[in-house]
Amino acid sequence: MGCGLLGAKTGLKVRELLETLPILLLLVVLCGLDWALYSIFDTIRHHSFLQYSFRSSHKLEVKVGGDSMLARLLRKTIGALNTSSETVMESNNMPCLPQPVGLDARAYWRAALPIGLLVCLCLLQAFGYRLRRVIAAFYFPKREKKRILFLYNDLLRKRAAFTKLRRAAILRRARQQKAPRHPLADILHRGCPLLRRWLRRRCVVCQAPETPDSYVCRTLDCEAVYCWSCWDDMRQRCPVCTPREELSSSAFSDSNDDTAYAW
Repeated sequence: MGCGLLGAKTGLKVRELLETLPILLLLVVLCGLDWALYSIFDTIRHHSFLQYSFRSSHKLEVKVGGDSMLARLLRKTIGALNTSSETVMESNNMPCLPQPVGLDARAYWRAALPIGLLVCLCLLQAFGYRLRRVIAAFYFPKREKKRILFLYNDLLRKRAAFTKLRRAAILRRARQQKAPRHPLADILHRGCPLLRRWLRRRCVVCQAPETPDSYVCRTLDCEAVYCWSCWDDMRQRCPVCTPREELSSSAFSDSNDDTAYAW
């Protein structure tokens, strides 16, 4: 019963971890996409930078010749319009370029911390369920006893059903082995050594190919094939030719005692 409960708790942990797997994959994809976009925009910013420099100079000068009064008047009047200027203008396309900001290690840690806590909670969830059972058993001991008896009897029922299915599969495979083979199969078995691996008989329990060390039941009209490990597991009793009532449930289960329900 303990093995069954342990397997159930292990299955629960695995299921919870599988449920967190999409979130973990989403986090990895988002972090990778962020890094890729940052690299692309940073490359664009570095290789697409352009700078323009414009320089110009202007000089306006009007010369009036002559010594007359009109010439002097024009020189005083128009001479004030003489100007000179020099223009220097520099510009670049930096405002039009992307300005990416990369995430630091602290941001990545803050994003991954909730996922890590979620995984830890999935691993510790079974212990929380166990603590819940301990608290309930402390306040309701009779209810806990009924629960344990129910789980124990359910495990025995499942074990008995598995025993029947296992024996039925062994009987089916034994009947298939006793069925007469096609004459062509015997000819190929004798004449083609390479095909003997697929044409030889197999263990009725684990379906391992027959070897010189395999055990063949000595009962007449049985001749079921067992590998030595399966023959030892069967307690050296052939379930094909042994009556059902003579077989103990211990030959097909992990317990050395017969199945008995608890009340």
